[in-house]
Amino acid sequence: MLNMFPARRLPGGCRAIRPHHLRHHSVPSASPNLAFVPACLPPHPAEVEEMQRFISNSKKLFVMTGAGISTESGIPDYRSEGVGLYARSDRRPIQHAEFVRSATARQRYWARNFVGWPQFSSHQPNTAHLVLRHWEKLGKLHWLVTQNVDALHTKAGSQRMTELHGCTHRVFCLTCGDQTSRSELQEHFEALNPGWKAEALGVAPDGDAFLTDEQVRNFQVPACRKCGGILKPDVTFFGDTVSREKVDFVHQRLAESDSMLVAGSSMQVYSGYRFALAAREKQLPIAVLNIGPTRLDHFASLKLNSRCGELLPLIVAH
Repeated sequence: MLNMFPARRLPGGCRAIRPHHLRHHSVPSASPNLAFVPACLPPHPAEVEEMQRFISNSKKLFVMTGAGISTESGIPDYRSEGVGLYARSDRRPIQHAEFVRSATARQRYWARNFVGWPQFSSHQPNTAHLVLRHWEKLGKLHWLVTQNVDALHTKAGSQRMTELHGCTHRVFCLTCGDQTSRSELQEHFEALNPGWKAEALGVAPDGDAFLTDEQVRNFQVPACRKCGGILKPDVTFFGDTVSREKVDFVHQRLAESDSMLVAGSSMQVYSGYRFALAAREKQLPIAVLNIGPTRLDHFASLKLNSRCGELLPLIVAH
């Protein structure tokens, strides 16, 4: 079953012509923001046909999404060639251990997050998110696992979903576990810092704004209102691990599925890559839709180098 069809990488230089039977679909569309999307050719008609065959043969599709599905909503990613954070700057995301042990690191993180939050929280789902929600409604998509923390799948209406790395729209206390919404915390920040202002020098993938050490020096960070503990976004920082309970749950959903689609991820982070390895072990066909190389390219049944929001709407799901 693994070799349902061989992986294809079609030559470039061809403009896409939508096959006649794929021109009309009932999925809402959203105008893409391509500022953080790497350049790529439109999908070739043969590539569309390949993906159509893959989806048509799937009865219980397991989908894993990454940052590349949200770049068309205007959210930068880390690794995309030329436009990702790593290509544009020498800045790196905060490490879990640093956040926990250093009050200065937390002050810097929350100041940057406070400035970036209004823009980050306003991003809306793009066409790719809406397509996947449509497939869920049709019963084609069995389970969706996203590595993103931007809540765009939730905004699109997805319900059969696991946020593998959590979500920035939630905050919890490291001591007592009390949870609150990020929007409520924003009000606490404003109340504690009435005269504090800082202009962002750029925006990072997870909602942070680039600020200087001087800008963040006087920023006040609130403690948990219940116990005075440390507040942390409900996300898995770099250097932290996903809970065993969540990993086991996702493995169960994968075991119920008959195929896997990876959309917008290079799968460089092991927390997501492990599920692709499990799918290969189960001999499930795997399709990869991502601009640029991924860790799955050598064993995927199908690898397509296109924008998620450009190719997925061309696919008819029954």
